Amino acid sequence: MLKKKRVPGRGVILWMAVCLSSMLFVIILVPGLLVKKISDGDPSSAQTTDYGPNQETVTQQGLMIPVYLTKKSVVETVPLEQYVKGVLAAEMPVEFELEALKAQAMAARTYVVRRVLEKDYSNMPVDDALVTDTTAHQAYLTDQELKEKWGTGSYETNMAKIDRAVNETKDMILTYGHKPINATFFSTSNGYTENSEDYWPFKSPYLRSVPSPWDMKLSSRYQETVDITYKTMLQKLGVTSIATTGTGARSMKVLEWSTGHRIKKMTIGGKTFSGREVREKLGLASSQFAWKWSGSKITFTTYGYGHGVGLSQWGANGMAKEGKTAEQIVTYYYTGISIEKAAPFIPKS
Repeated sequence: MLKKKRVPGRGVILWMAVCLSSMLFVIILVPGLLVKKISDGDPSSAQTTDYGPNQETVTQQGLMIPVYLTKKSVVETVPLEQYVKGVLAAEMPVEFELEALKAQAMAARTYVVRRVLEKDYSNMPVDDALVTDTTAHQAYLTDQELKEKWGTGSYETNMAKIDRAVNETKDMILTYGHKPINATFFSTSNGYTENSEDYWPFKSPYLRSVPSPWDMKLSSRYQETVDITYKTMLQKLGVTSIATTGTGARSMKVLEWSTGHRIKKMTIGGKTFSGREVREKLGLASSQFAWKWSGSKITFTTYGYGHGVGLSQWGANGMAKEGKTAEQIVTYYYTGISIEKAAPFIPKS
């Protein structure tokens, strides 16, 4: 059985009207007590993006970057320079030399500005962000994550160094032919960087192989070893058998080396692979590697860490230790580039 809805009496309605009028009176006299205005000029506060699918925007704070935070599954929109700080702190050890940090800051800024201009939304799990906080794009840490990573005792000191590196390169990007470059970078070289076309299916005039001798002396990741079982090799490479001795058709043999002294092409179990394919399928640190069979397992020794194309982070630190400037570092690792201001490239709001 339905209950009859009770309607307030006239006295109750009059009382509510008086209360509402009193509240309005308070709002008119003291608005600041009820309405909190968020300052548009506070770059430390992230904003929720509402610009539609894959949209970045330009505000009074400048270019805003929507970042997908994978652990929280949310999109946080931050000013460009704040984004660069989060990338720099995540991608390069804060203990590195200031000039190396500045070089990395310019590369990180260039990377995201290029994505904005080219409307590149590749490798995105959601539609309302430009980049993720992972190495699928650039690693990125929020301010809170940095406090947890460094601890309260070191946060202020470390952040001051990050701030300085970003502020001293503010608005600077790397260009070739008056266009932002594909500013790729990696951890540790094998002694050389790699031509882009020797690792990826495209050739860039500024991603040329150059010597990088500093990495071997400084980086703990220059040389690593890893054991992989015979069964795992077959599964990951998709071959039926591999000859563990001799030089027959089913053995492991290098067919071609790249300019950067990495394996460009090789055969394994009668199948031809690129060095990149072997590295990625087996999870190796580098595409320069040697191997040795021992019973039912194979031991790989790798040299360098990462794809090898563009800026070597440990190489940059080595150059900085020798007194080279950030400008000298980036123009060494990216052949024939210029350094320009980002502002003229960014569409106005």
